Amino acid sequence: MLCKHFSFVAAVASWAIQPVVGYVPHQPRDQEATCKKTTVAILGGGMAGISAAQALSNASVHDFTILEYRDNIGGRAWHKPFGKDANGKPYTIEMGANWVQGLGNPGGPQNPIWTLAQKYHLKTHYSNYDNVSTYNKNGHSDYSHLLDDYDEAYDIANKKAGEILRKNLQDQTAQTGLALAGWNPKKHDMEAQAVDWWKWDFEDSFTSLESSLVYGCAGDNLTSNFFSDHDNFVIDPRGFNTIIKGMASTFLRKNDPRLHVNTQITDISYSKDGVTIHSKDGSCVTAAYAICTFSLGVLQNDAVKFTPDLPEWKKTAIRKFTMGTYTKIFMQFNETFWPTDTQYFLYADPTTRGWYPLFQSLSMPAFLPGSNILFVTVTNEMAWRAERQSDEQTKKEVMEVLRKMFPDKKIPEPTAFMYPRWSTEPWSYGSYSNWPPSTTLEMHENLRANTDRLWFAGEATSPTFFGFLHGAWFEGRDAGRQISAIMQKRCVNANSSMLRECGPRKHYETLHGTSPFADYTAVNGWTVSSFYDNNSD
Repeated sequence: MLCKHFSFVAAVASWAIQPVVGYVPHQPRDQEATCKKTTVAILGGGMAGISAAQALSNASVHDFTILEYRDNIGGRAWHKPFGKDANGKPYTIEMGANWVQGLGNPGGPQNPIWTLAQKYHLKTHYSNYDNVSTYNKNGHSDYSHLLDDYDEAYDIANKKAGEILRKNLQDQTAQTGLALAGWNPKKHDMEAQAVDWWKWDFEDSFTSLESSLVYGCAGDNLTSNFFSDHDNFVIDPRGFNTIIKGMASTFLRKNDPRLHVNTQITDISYSKDGVTIHSKDGSCVTAAYAICTFSLGVLQNDAVKFTPDLPEWKKTAIRKFTMGTYTKIFMQFNETFWPTDTQYFLYADPTTRGWYPLFQSLSMPAFLPGSNILFVTVTNEMAWRAERQSDEQTKKEVMEVLRKMFPDKKIPEPTAFMYPRWSTEPWSYGSYSNWPPSTTLEMHENLRANTDRLWFAGEATSPTFFGFLHGAWFEGRDAGRQISAIMQKRCVNANSSMLRECGPRKHYETLHGTSPFADYTAVNGWTVSSFYDNNSD
């Protein structure tokens, strides 16, 4: 997943530089009496929404309203109490975002999420991905050499991905790029398939067949190389969203009337003059601008009606990109029966790829010692399957796997068991976005671009850090900065020597293929070209 310095695009359109501080678009008389009036409406109180609000506040734009579906801010950084410690107090587990990924190097750029984590004293610990033991249906089985084989192939594929990106060559699936580099696991080699899942799906939530080689590698590189390859696991009893609440505390006071929680948005009307937002409870807000931070899953599920209908170029981009489901299934036992010096346990099922493949121990020093908590991660198809069945059925399947992994242990039933159902949560409909193969930056610009006064921000709109929490931070900040610059007439001409451009984000009405129509001839094997020639009328 993915930072890059903001690119400020396009000169400002004439409508964009009208004085709008305190401005509210004209509404019918019945709406004027009931709608809350604000300059900027921020739709969603996750990382992108709070980052946008902070950017507006830093630019002295204080007339904004945040509309949040849930009863709390934080978005997909979401935790719950789970199990009990020796004193009967529950632990805190993260249902969603769980890692600060790519911390930053001394003297180099630092991941803003890591900066916030330090500022608000978030408790984290290093995830050592090399501390992994491998298992199959017969128990422990050392196939760790396959991890090295994958890494060697990935280094080759990664360099190829960079060449494709720099030279604007045709993208490949990540599976194609890895196969050409020497990693081509056979369908019946389930140990290699387990390694393939651990090395690709665990990060992207989609398979390498469903992912872009170029942007899958770019996403990994831009986080791990621009910042660092160190990831820290969040184990703070206050929850990961402590940092988002900390950000909000810099500009929101207690019971601030600008924050509206438990607000389910149903309809959004937008134009070049402003935006009106209607909610399920009958309330509405009129604004000069709105920043929509809905997840890609919400947009894809048509959970909100847009008037007018979003343009075709925007709808196409929304449908093109994919929303993955990444599900952690938590268990607490009355003892730690697994090795206490191992952080990760990789399981190769004999028949099904991705079948409860990766367990992680939290009952370790510096994590949650003595907690006897273990969790297993499943993605997409296996995650959706778990969502469709009962907790009891899922627990039964997980326990069968654990008993295969540790055949010499008498494994008790868990004393606590819980997992989220991400794809059915109406405020997210999934965990995070993924970039499919053969999808261009132009298409992503259409996903990111505004439609009149309605702007979009979130991890999915980040071309460099899609899928990452820091992607949402950067995108929210950028939207807030650009809108405040437009309002305050701080936008400059692209040819100016001043530092910043801003204005409507660029989009493409028409996306073209890579082969001109003239190439579709019999010479190239396109034997039906004569049909088109003879029927051109």
